Amino acid sequence: MNTLYSIVDRIYIGHMAEGGKLALTGIGIAAPILMVISAFQSLCSTGGAPFFSISRGEGNEEKAGQILGNAYCLLLIFGLGLTLLGYLFKAPILWLTGASADTFHYANDYLSVYLAGTVFVLTGVGMNSFINAQGFARTGMLTVLIGALMNIALDPLFIFGFHWGVRGAAAATVISQACSSLWVFRFLTGKKAVIPLKAANLRLRKEIVLRMLGLGVAGFVMSFTNSAVSFFYNNGLSRLGGDTYVAVMTVINSLRELSFMPASGVTEGGKPVLGFNYGARAYDRCKACIRVMTLLVGAYCLCMWLAFMLAPGFLVRLFNADPELLKVGVYGVRHYYAFFFFMTFQMVGQNVFTGLGLTRRAVFFSLLRKFIILLPLILLMPGITGLGADGIFWAEPVSQLLGGTACYTTMFFTVYRQLGKKERL
Repeated sequence: MNTLYSIVDRIYIGHMAEGGKLALTGIGIAAPILMVISAFQSLCSTGGAPFFSISRGEGNEEKAGQILGNAYCLLLIFGLGLTLLGYLFKAPILWLTGASADTFHYANDYLSVYLAGTVFVLTGVGMNSFINAQGFARTGMLTVLIGALMNIALDPLFIFGFHWGVRGAAAATVISQACSSLWVFRFLTGKKAVIPLKAANLRLRKEIVLRMLGLGVAGFVMSFTNSAVSFFYNNGLSRLGGDTYVAVMTVINSLRELSFMPASGVTEGGKPVLGFNYGARAYDRCKACIRVMTLLVGAYCLCMWLAFMLAPGFLVRLFNADPELLKVGVYGVRHYYAFFFFMTFQMVGQNVFTGLGLTRRAVFFSLLRKFIILLPLILLMPGITGLGADGIFWAEPVSQLLGGTACYTTMFFTVYRQLGKKERL
């Protein structure tokens, strides 16, 4: 459901009567900035929620409450800071990302409105992890459901009814995220919360902040590298292929969000289980959690791979039916997702490291796949394959194969087998 915020925006925008393809391209050009915002949300949620769960597993609820309050305070600070920086530097960043004279104003219009809701994006999504970590999975789902359904309802009204175009799509997202944020705040400060959000715990504590940021740096790096990868993709495709190729990359990124989010839901749901049981020294349950995550994510990734291989044209048409975009899009989808199954190993291994507090390993394997393998391939593949802009789409599958295999193999020998040894002691 969380993916519907951006995907519904792009579907409606792509089908605008005038300039649909260019508007879709503009949204894609703004994507790296949106990913940076997501990185700071991830810094607090992926670091705070496992820390929170470990403290609860140890029976230290006072510390868990302090972690909850410090996470909320940090998200507010990051939200205000990113809003200011976004308005100051959005124009030069958009030009660097690959904006053209035809697409810049679409990207700028969307971002100008979206940035006004940065605080809501951070607190709504970031603090929802703490609702899930307290065992209220249904309430956490409702957080996303409320915002997503509101966004679906407001998008056509604002885009087509009021004729606000891309600004209308951004406004619908901001209002929807604000409602989700208020829902989260109300629950965490209410009577149903096992560990409520209290004003006394908002005061930042050095030891908690450093530990939280240390655990969250893996999620931050993963999100931030997504931004860097999106930047390089857009820049390279804009130079070698033009606006149509950037529009195709926008479609591919939308499908990536749709395909990754359910798998992320499984691994995110597994991290509190891992953290709690590790803190309680129930190592057999930690191993069982890893097995279940691998099986569920593996089965899901296999199904998505089949969809990408068998129905790429249908998926591209969801966003725009322009013949040129469709031709490039079918090729791009099939090759970008050629080895998608191997993301099972990257996602499970990465989240096991994070859930157990093994931050350095999580960061390393995130950097390995994105920075060390993928970014050079984006630059080199057009020349290596001799396919120009089409060759760029091959960078992702190669990185998934190499990075995913390395990550999971390391996790198996250094974590899974070690948990078995601890279990026997």
